[in-house]
Amino acid sequence: MEDLVAIWLGGLDGDTWWEQAADEPAYAASLVKVPLATAAEGIDLERRVVVHADFASVADGRFTIEREDDQDDLTWDALGSTETLRELRRRSIVDSSNIATNLLLEEVGVAAVQQVLREAGVSEQTTFTRGIGDLAGREAGLANDVTARDLGRMLAHTPPAVEDVMRGQRHRDAIPAGLPAGTPVANKTGWVDGITHDMAIVRPSGSPPFALVVLTRTDEPHETAEKRIAALAAEAWERRR
Repeated sequence: MEDLVAIWLGGLDGDTWWEQAADEPAYAASLVKVPLATAAEGIDLERRVVVHADFASVADGRFTIEREDDQDDLTWDALGSTETLRELRRRSIVDSSNIATNLLLEEVGVAAVQQVLREAGVSEQTTFTRGIGDLAGREAGLANDVTARDLGRMLAHTPPAVEDVMRGQRHRDAIPAGLPAGTPVANKTGWVDGITHDMAIVRPSGSPPFALVVLTRTDEPHETAEKRIAALAAEAWERRR
């Protein structure tokens, strides 16, 4: 598959300020966790659920995710006990937790996430069909794909409660690293081998807020891709209206 650097910069009213390959689809990785977090506004987030690591596949049977592929020790340490859906939502964003994401998706449902995307006005290029690690679903051709423009639309429809969670993001070496120190940024990263993404709502003091999405598909190391995204965020800062 060809390398990709896709950019969408614009106002939260949807007005485009700068774009590059903004309609080219890419594998979403953990960026799907934001529309899921938004869809979770429709459930009782104070309810507690049992923490487990096996989930129903959208294709057939069940699948299990592995701790070594995740970054959320708190939830893995809680296997067999319970946690609130609100806390699982928080960890799915700030820790990019795969286990918390799938536990939340069990309660929210794929259809509710798809509805969030439709309400944001995304194109047919952007899809959400399965949980994290559902290899049977992937092999059945069920994709989680996004475009930079569609993610900009989705950020414009992200509710304040979800934006507040995104402000607690621990992974800040891409878009936030390219912006002036102290700039309020609510971002969500996504990465797997060959994929490094970041998207953010930025609220500069004294000027209009904006959304910035940078998607990259390349063989370069993850840290190099993060530096590229930070440099593009610095350029976006200069291009903003």
